[in-house]
Amino acid sequence: MSRHCPFRLSILLTVSAAGLALLTPASVLPLHAQTAPQQTAQQAALSDSAKTENKAERKPAETTSPQAAPSAAANPAAPKGVTGKAIDKVKEVAKSASDIFNRVPCLPPKGGSKSMGSLPRVASKLVAGLPVVIVAFGSSSTAGYGATSPDFNYPNRLAAQLRRQYPTANISVVNAGKGGEDAPEMMKRLETSVLDMHPDLVIWQVGTNAVLRNLDPAETAKLVEEGITRIQAAGSDVVLIDPQYSPRVNEHAESAGKMMSLLNKVADLRKVGVFPRFAVMKDWHEKQAIPIENFVIADGLHMSDWGYACFAQLLGDDIIRSVGQVKLGVAVPADVRAYRPM
Repeated sequence: MSRHCPFRLSILLTVSAAGLALLTPASVLPLHAQTAPQQTAQQAALSDSAKTENKAERKPAETTSPQAAPSAAANPAAPKGVTGKAIDKVKEVAKSASDIFNRVPCLPPKGGSKSMGSLPRVASKLVAGLPVVIVAFGSSSTAGYGATSPDFNYPNRLAAQLRRQYPTANISVVNAGKGGEDAPEMMKRLETSVLDMHPDLVIWQVGTNAVLRNLDPAETAKLVEEGITRIQAAGSDVVLIDPQYSPRVNEHAESAGKMMSLLNKVADLRKVGVFPRFAVMKDWHEKQAIPIENFVIADGLHMSDWGYACFAQLLGDDIIRSVGQVKLGVAVPADVRAYRPM
């Protein structure tokens, strides 16, 4: 039996090294030189953060429970089983990389924020100790295109944050994102992808592909209003997410502006929350001096690991704050939303 141990150990070390190389996140992209002192300092901080993050992910994984090792020794696994366990350990290391914001914190817009408004369904479920189902509905930036791992897409980051905040709650976040879609395609699968899940909260990211495809913003807004009406009729809370601030969206500035204005009008009419992703990301660049290439990947459209993580963090903070107000009995007007349009 002992002569097989070195062979098994070599497999574990080899697979672990390979797995780490594959799973190391590229959440902070190479920086371009900046001339302003503030931008230079920000770049240095981002670069150091990336190094710290990579070092953290190369530390030996110690997530196996005390019972796991004796069990493996008592019941030797085939090489495939050893490989699977090694990969699982590497994934746990990547998943637990909590220093993505190290020295480059995720900050809300300078103007501050107000309550997202009432999320009565989510709050009542948490108070009653009942399971909470959240559906993230949208296109490729909901699906997580651009993230180095599914662990870094925004629905998974949001789920992790909410579970930390409510450790005894049973919270599920369903990723119903599908690349390339906008309101016309999403409405066709609203029943099967959203309503059939019986969600307590629907977070609907919409509008980006309509802008890129030069669709009429008014037609998109009309479909979104219809969709919100159906979601609310099912008893679910709703939060809208507008397009992202990115080079490709900014090429259609007039259309993007109309889209965001109309989405805000629909939100006012239907009394739902809006997370203004465009304004938040613009603030990162223009007021916090973070280079665009650090939160948008090379395609000029989709978000990076850091971008998804900060987006999810700020969205989660708003949800937690809103739920907290409802749980404490604070009367929150239904039409008070997270960030007023900038």
